[in-house]
Amino acid sequence: MTTVGLCAGLTAMRFALEGHFASAAVAITAAGVIDGLDGRLARLLKGTSRFGAEFDSLSDFACFGVAPGLTLYEWSLQRLGGFGYAACVLFAVCMALRLARFNAMADDRPRPAYAYNFFTGVPAPAGAGLALFPIFLGLEADSLGLEALSAVTRHPLFCAPILVGTAVLLVSSLPVWSFKNFKVPAEYVLPLLLGTGLFFALLFADPWAAMAAAGLIYLAMLPFSVRSFHRLRHEAEAMRVDEETSTRSV
Repeated sequence: MTTVGLCAGLTAMRFALEGHFASAAVAITAAGVIDGLDGRLARLLKGTSRFGAEFDSLSDFACFGVAPGLTLYEWSLQRLGGFGYAACVLFAVCMALRLARFNAMADDRPRPAYAYNFFTGVPAPAGAGLALFPIFLGLEADSLGLEALSAVTRHPLFCAPILVGTAVLLVSSLPVWSFKNFKVPAEYVLPLLLGTGLFFALLFADPWAAMAAAGLIYLAMLPFSVRSFHRLRHEAEAMRVDEETSTRSV
């Protein structure tokens, strides 16, 4: 599956060079879906290995570090010349640093239990999706015949800040929900199911609008993720202090 995802990312580059931006966006999105499945499938089949982890990181760099930047360069940033290229290089470098940090943290000393529910910085597939926001929005504008909005989404001064801002989020220390062991409180289950159903209905009816909306929703979730991390850390530290106090008392 990792190989299939890598082929999807490489194919996205070909589509971008040929000017088929919708196909490039679909290919990168497909690579993101595959990336979310291959690790889970490996764990389910008890086929995880160090080789697989390293191969996955190399595939992620190509699919989510190089392909989105190249696609945005062909979409808009080439009009800035060297400055547009510099933004793409910055994004690729930050993606490489983010993946290297993830691999290093996997070999680091054990972290607190609550920390395993969070990534440090925005993960690679999500970063690719955020970087492609101008393309998703532009394709939606094209489908609706909104020429003014379409022109804005293709302007380098709109695309470059989004690409650079996403690069910063990749290498940031923001705690971001990983959704690996995510538990939803009972009172939020029904609204979450309804929201998920509405999103997939929109995805099938108007995929570009759904993908653009997904990027905005993801950004809106980041402050709540940070708040959740600090709350869990505070609770863990308070519990540790209580245990130490009880031990000294005994």
